[in-house]
Amino acid sequence: MGAIQVIFSILVYIGQFGIGYNLGWTAPVLAKLQDPEQTPLDNIISDGMSSWIVSFIYFGTISGPYISGYLCNVIGRKPCLFLGGCAHFIASLTLAMSKNVAVILTGRVLSGLGNGIIYVTNLMYIGEMASTKIRGTLLTLTGLSSTFGTLIVYSVGPFVTYATISWLSMTISGIYLIALCFVVPETATFHVIAGKKDAAIANLTLLGRQSDIEEVVTKASEKSRSKKDQMTEMFTVKSNRRALFIVLTLSVLQQMSGVIPLTAFVTIIFAMTGSTVEAYVSTIIVGLTQIFAASIAPLLVDRIGRKILLLVSTAACSLSMAALGTYFYLYNNGYAIAEDLQWLSLVSLMLFFVFYFSGFGIIPNTFIGEMFTDTCRGFCSTFSATVGWIVGFGVTTSFGYILLAWGPSTTFYIFTATCTIAFLFSAAFVPETKGKSLLQIQEFLGK
Repeated sequence: MGAIQVIFSILVYIGQFGIGYNLGWTAPVLAKLQDPEQTPLDNIISDGMSSWIVSFIYFGTISGPYISGYLCNVIGRKPCLFLGGCAHFIASLTLAMSKNVAVILTGRVLSGLGNGIIYVTNLMYIGEMASTKIRGTLLTLTGLSSTFGTLIVYSVGPFVTYATISWLSMTISGIYLIALCFVVPETATFHVIAGKKDAAIANLTLLGRQSDIEEVVTKASEKSRSKKDQMTEMFTVKSNRRALFIVLTLSVLQQMSGVIPLTAFVTIIFAMTGSTVEAYVSTIIVGLTQIFAASIAPLLVDRIGRKILLLVSTAACSLSMAALGTYFYLYNNGYAIAEDLQWLSLVSLMLFFVFYFSGFGIIPNTFIGEMFTDTCRGFCSTFSATVGWIVGFGVTTSFGYILLAWGPSTTFYIFTATCTIAFLFSAAFVPETKGKSLLQIQEFLGK
């Protein structure tokens, strides 16, 4: 019966695949919008406008979790996933038919809305649908499915037209919506909340979870705490305050590490290096690197330990950005040695993504599930993500302007400093949670 759970998870993760596709969409698209022969616009866009096109997705992403957070207990988990899929579908249609920047920005907001709704609801759906033995494995597939979507748009985008990139995205969304309509069931937890106990029992039986029926029905029948109570507990309970300090700081530093602008502008960055390797080839290599990192990350977390992995990851990210900044300093200032170091830009970004997605990119999400108390985990997760996304919006929006005003070397040295701060913060404040129960972790944080 575990196979059925895996099948449902794969179908649900088509939406996560779409999130990765949307995040990587700008890499091939921005290059086309700055090419007079490929752009659908009347004029090519500036570097500053490129940053706005990338960052506008945050306007939708920030609001998405709050919409799904309210509706998931009103209309259900499955309808929320369907709503996110509809947002993706409409966004793709809008972007495919866009002829001016205003329409592109509108499409990006809709893409972000779908991303925010699907991301949060996916975690809830898989957490409720999967049995204990395979729940952790299925949840870690979030990163893998997202990076696979990014790889696809990296690989296909350079070889098709601007509109075709979005038509492909709309096709993915259409398949997702069909799967939700005809195959994917509602969760047993929501059936209990809606007073449909028989439907919940039938759902758990289908999933091969007959032994969990009593536990699921009892837990889902408990009255949930209000948002106000969860907010109060976030600040009044010492372990939650300390957990919030750790998770919130790491979430902000994640966004300030430059991972989103690097993902979005990767093709343009490679075009600036002067390398003899085609920019799109380097971009595809980076996409493959992300897939590799996302694949091995779940294996490393429980074997090496959270803190050690986080320290290694942030240190390596810092060194990678320093190397990239140094290459651009040498190249832009006419040093002859830069000609022999063209490989350094690709290797630096490959290493950055390997170590980011192997530690820095996943550990804070792990801490959300381990450090907060059960009664306020959902609210704290949404709050931390919102603050991080707001910072991400600022970083992504300013990236193009900083790149133009200060140059690539200074820009990447800023990311170097951020990753270094993340390393020092992790060494000083982050505890090791490997092998500890949730109660032991929260008792330690409460001391």
